[in-house]
Amino acid sequence: MREAAFVRQNKDKWLRFENVLLGNNNELTPDELSALYLEVTDHLSYSRTFYPESKTTQYLNYLASRSHQKIYKTKRESSRRFITFFTEEFPLLMYGYQRELLLSFLVFALFCIVGAYSAATDGAYVRSILGDGYVNMTLENMERGDPMRVYKEMNEIEMFLGITVNNIKVALMAFIYGIFLSLGSLYIMMRNGVMLGSFQYFFYEKGFLWESVRTIWIHGTIEISVIVIAGAAGLVLGSGILFPGTYSRLESFKRKMKDGLKIVVSTIPFFIIAGFLEGFVTRHTEMPDWLAIMIISLSLLLILFYYVLYPRIANKKHQESIDEQLH
Repeated sequence: MREAAFVRQNKDKWLRFENVLLGNNNELTPDELSALYLEVTDHLSYSRTFYPESKTTQYLNYLASRSHQKIYKTKRESSRRFITFFTEEFPLLMYGYQRELLLSFLVFALFCIVGAYSAATDGAYVRSILGDGYVNMTLENMERGDPMRVYKEMNEIEMFLGITVNNIKVALMAFIYGIFLSLGSLYIMMRNGVMLGSFQYFFYEKGFLWESVRTIWIHGTIEISVIVIAGAAGLVLGSGILFPGTYSRLESFKRKMKDGLKIVVSTIPFFIIAGFLEGFVTRHTEMPDWLAIMIISLSLLLILFYYVLYPRIANKKHQESIDEQLH
């Protein structure tokens, strides 16, 4: 059968099925929905055989992927729903947004370099970014031989709670600012990158680079990483306005808003971990270097695994599951 005839013959069923997946039609019974799913997957198998590189095959594969969880997973909200969000739903979602994550990271890294370079070429730059109060306090601590003393001054619990709440606010800002065509999120990445770059150069210039790295990055590895991830969520939100694809701009915006919010929600446990480390662990500057390096390394591996590697693993398993259903 010619592809055009195949599409013409079945497109009404596909559109009906897609409306169900999007929540626009809830009139089908579970049996009717299951029968329609089986028919669509049969069409996908046929399309893969005769039109393997066509847009029809891509579209049917999209329908099959979206419907798999909707039909074969329970809709009942329970304590397990919280777990499956982090172990199944979110990793599959994050797999589709690796490009936004990479872009957010590259912008942040670029402006870290800009911040360090600016601090190196302009003696007053660090004060303009970090503020006179912080710079003067840090210089006093350096003269006392304890450049990281600031992390020891506040009560552990107050510091943990304050830092965690503040970091979540920053993440929400990085996400919400994506509504300005993604430029707002890029601005947040730029601002935080410049601050980090100038901050680290300040300690380098004063001869305390290693002391700052081994201390700050105990909590900063996760904290900075999830801010970058929240920036990626903002880029997702902005892309819904800029690139609606086959959807109306409003529908595209709503879908991307939901996806971006899920990315932000995924960062909350990591912000709690970062806040705990900053409140209770970072203050122990007397810890041996090997222990600090181990905490930093494990933190980095945790972020890379959950946001980069695990989504690929989850997507591969998901595709294998769909293939099993087709055969």
